[in-house]
Amino acid sequence: MPRILAYTRTAVTLHWLVAVGVVAGLALGFTMVDLPFSPRKLSTYAYHKWIGVTVFVLMVVRLGWRLGHPPPPLPAGMPRWQVAAARAVHVLLYGLLLAIPLTGWLYSSAAGVPTVPFGIALLQLPDLLDRNKEIADLLRFVHRSLNYAMAALVALHVGAALVHHLTDHHRILWRMLPGGPR
Repeated sequence: MPRILAYTRTAVTLHWLVAVGVVAGLALGFTMVDLPFSPRKLSTYAYHKWIGVTVFVLMVVRLGWRLGHPPPPLPAGMPRWQVAAARAVHVLLYGLLLAIPLTGWLYSSAAGVPTVPFGIALLQLPDLLDRNKEIADLLRFVHRSLNYAMAALVALHVGAALVHHLTDHHRILWRMLPGGPR
């Protein structure tokens, strides 16, 4: 059996922390908009923002880590189009994982609602824009649209990993699993 070239423990940890944040952020985001105005709705929005700030920080760390620790190579037998598709999806995911929190922050700024990570006043993020309803509406649309794109890309990413693992037997999935080979 060939040796599996895996990601570092740090890369795996960052991957799964971001994955949990994305799933939680998407779940909250897709449900919170339909809640009636209440303290529950306000706290759900706050949690959603906290998750977004956390994902953004984790992604900055992850990008920094990746600069010094390139990913292991894909299997030699993979068709070129799959290699190109995998790289494109990863670039898009990384871009969205930075753009979505930024558009959320911009939207909050334009809506006049402060972003206060973890409810700690000292961590309140500065407003990036002046309050402006038209810009806030546009940014809400952009933020939501990017999240739908993220959900689709995550589904594609997970589906491709499962196909490679279960059908192609490339064992790619093992490279990113906690406790997998290092």
